[in-house]
Amino acid sequence: MDPQQYLNPETFTLLGQYLLQGVGFLIIVFAGRFVASRLRSTIRSKLQRPNVDQTLVKFGSNITYYAIFILALFAALEMVGVETASFVAVLAAAGFAVGLALQGTLANFAAGVLLLVFRPFSVGDYVEIGGEDGFVRDLQLFYTKIDTRDNQLVIVPNSDVFGNTIRNVFAYDHIRVDCAVGTDYPADIDATREVLLEAAKKVDDRLTEHGEQAALLSLGDSAIIWEVRIWARPDDYFRLKQELTRVVKYTLDDAEIGIPYPQMDVHLDSPNGEPA
Repeated sequence: MDPQQYLNPETFTLLGQYLLQGVGFLIIVFAGRFVASRLRSTIRSKLQRPNVDQTLVKFGSNITYYAIFILALFAALEMVGVETASFVAVLAAAGFAVGLALQGTLANFAAGVLLLVFRPFSVGDYVEIGGEDGFVRDLQLFYTKIDTRDNQLVIVPNSDVFGNTIRNVFAYDHIRVDCAVGTDYPADIDATREVLLEAAKKVDDRLTEHGEQAALLSLGDSAIIWEVRIWARPDDYFRLKQELTRVVKYTLDDAEIGIPYPQMDVHLDSPNGEPA
């Protein structure tokens, strides 16, 4: 076999063409990776601010990186003559299969993205979500971490968070503090209201511009049910709720208005039907 037959101009032309395609493939891939990395770093550095959520920044920058890199990879494959349509079809089929297998995880991911976009609460807020209540410690793409008031960590899947009612307790700069209490039936209603309002006014650090209330809720089986209401700043809520409950009890005691226990009247009849 004569090696000279492989060293003709056509062979060198093909080798040169393949070499140029290979070099072009590598240049496009590395250039795409370089641009994607620089753009990701630029996004993170420009948005490294206290008032910008860093979880959302990391998520957006990573999505940008992979989107640019994948586009560059497909462009490089097209340059060397590889049909990318088949790859797209395979990726779509694989994505569909993975989506069926991980539908719960993808639901958490989608809910996490929506939570990051719509921002119904922020880290540090006191919330009631997914049957749990506490301070939001962290918001990830798949789950939300909550610190309860007794210092327990609760991890709630984001699909449970976004798919249920979200109560952001301290979303505003003031919140109402309530204290429910029952009083004796013999006590005069108007006098009891004045005593309860006096108790509410004894609470220091309340927001006086919002006033106070003693609302008559209902006539219960054993007591007249009231609700004493004041307003407070979110940081003072739990402390003032304790203080309000304390002063209501002591003020009712000083006014000699009882807080009755649940009670029931029992009537006994004699065998002949007459009261015993």
